[in-house]
Amino acid sequence: MSNKNSHNRPISKREFIRRVAFGTCGLMCAGFIPAMSAEKRELWKWSREAYYYTETPRGVMCTLCPNECVLRPGEESDCYNRVNHNGKLYTIAYGNPCAVHIDPIEKKPLLHFLPESHALSIATAGCNFACLNCQNWNISQSSPHDTRNADLMPEKVVEASLGNRCASIAYTYGEPISFYEYMFDTAKRAHGENVKNVMVSNGYINRKPLENLAPYIDAANIDLKAFDDSLYLKLTGGSLQPVLDTLKTLKEFGVWIEITNLVVPSWTDDLDMIRRMCQWLVKNGFENYPLHFSRFHPQYKLTQLPSTPLNTLIEARAIAEAEGCNYVYIGNVPGKGYENTRCPSCRQIVVERRGFAVLSNHVKDGKCSFCGADVHGVWK
Repeated sequence: MSNKNSHNRPISKREFIRRVAFGTCGLMCAGFIPAMSAEKRELWKWSREAYYYTETPRGVMCTLCPNECVLRPGEESDCYNRVNHNGKLYTIAYGNPCAVHIDPIEKKPLLHFLPESHALSIATAGCNFACLNCQNWNISQSSPHDTRNADLMPEKVVEASLGNRCASIAYTYGEPISFYEYMFDTAKRAHGENVKNVMVSNGYINRKPLENLAPYIDAANIDLKAFDDSLYLKLTGGSLQPVLDTLKTLKEFGVWIEITNLVVPSWTDDLDMIRRMCQWLVKNGFENYPLHFSRFHPQYKLTQLPSTPLNTLIEARAIAEAEGCNYVYIGNVPGKGYENTRCPSCRQIVVERRGFAVLSNHVKDGKCSFCGADVHGVWK
């Protein structure tokens, strides 16, 4: 049966909200409720000078991600939360999350990382992609000026995670790369308090910022949107290679990785492309990191499409397993067993799940209780 540890017993959501409302957690909870738009982008009390930028004759260049926006004074970056103020680049997404929630770690999704534990999830507005299918577009395609935000500095995030028995802090919902400075400072502080850090991200970041962040990140779920550069551009506004580089860098630094591929009908459901993606993953040593094929539901600018047929997802999983991926899941299809973990050796179900709930866990010290083979992950 599953193990029960102290960090697996957070307070209820109702109690969390009550504490937040009366200040006993030292923070304010904020949802996806838009505030009135500011007439112009300017600095405010949450602004901090950005960590990665350089000056050019055309303005300051942000060097955080491959977009490398060049901004004249007063201009805002593509991710909506970096501004050129008097020749310096500032982030306005620092200490002002628009979402603060307690989530099961399985929701990220992370199925091989501290199962049954909980994460304090935070997000600010903004994203360096413009995905047509975004499920959180109301915050990802907004600026912190346009959302209702909490006042929650890094030390308060760590205090809240400890106070609510959360094993980790998850930087999620929006794109944490766009609020890099806030994530970095929080993760570094959390690392010193033995709180784990989880990044749920599109992986679109330059190598140097990632190298500096990676020592403080324990696990990451990276969205691998497609395995075609032209398709990446059309669907997200970005490109494929930087995401592949991010996967390699995270692996190099020993970060536990799980990969999500959203299968969008007529966009990313080409089975030959999925096969090439799986071949690349196995060739580059990712066969023992979970791969999640996630079901698309009509969202944002792709509402005219149907949900992904289940047979397509089953075929994608079969291709991945045939190519050598050892842990392949189907997401957004609860109750059919597609979230169960099987031992790669004896094929017994070692972790049985229903939705985000763990029903049984037969992984002990990272090994299958039935045959003793390794079951890769971070289990405690």
